[in-house]
Amino acid sequence: MAPVKVFAPVVSPAAIRVILCLEEVGAEYERVNIDLATGEHKSPAHVARNPFGQVPAFQDGDLVLFESRAIGRYVLSKFKSSNVDLLHGSSLEESAMVDVWLEVEAQQYDKAISPIFVQAVVIPLFFGGTTDAKVVEENSEKLGKVLDVYEARLSKTKYLAGDFFSFADLSHYPVTHLSIKIPQVAALFEARPHVKAWWESLASRPASKKVAAGLPQ
Repeated sequence: MAPVKVFAPVVSPAAIRVILCLEEVGAEYERVNIDLATGEHKSPAHVARNPFGQVPAFQDGDLVLFESRAIGRYVLSKFKSSNVDLLHGSSLEESAMVDVWLEVEAQQYDKAISPIFVQAVVIPLFFGGTTDAKVVEENSEKLGKVLDVYEARLSKTKYLAGDFFSFADLSHYPVTHLSIKIPQVAALFEARPHVKAWWESLASRPASKKVAAGLPQ
């Protein structure tokens, strides 16, 4: 069986999400670089894979997918081992909680932390621009409110969906790893002991360490 392919640059939170899923289940894959600086993501070849001209795109034989969370679900469904189900836990109720916190990650967490990452990392490092401090400040306030909810949740359960690691937790890893050294983000995590412990647990997983080792330091 040919390995699946992930079409994406190295530093892409969405691509890291897909690769982390593949590493968690031990699936064989190939990452095909897409050069954002040259606009390769807008090329006809890539648009044929992702009609929005974004990354990542994913190919498994004749099947081509885009949108990282959907790709992640596919990967975790197809390649799951018999004793680990990161999508469903062990019951319908646990599965529902995974879905709830995946939605929270996409609709609340990501929308607060991603603008901070873009302003503090992407714009200055990749485009030579200047960070907009107001955007960072406003979104740090939003992120703090989201993390207050997480702190309350994680004071009751080890992970977001319950006392089991799931895709809901994994999905937070990419942008958090890329943002955790930003002073405003680091301070928000340090101020919340249960959130901090949860993050340290995610970062210490073998798959997370392997993915992190392949990223620019």
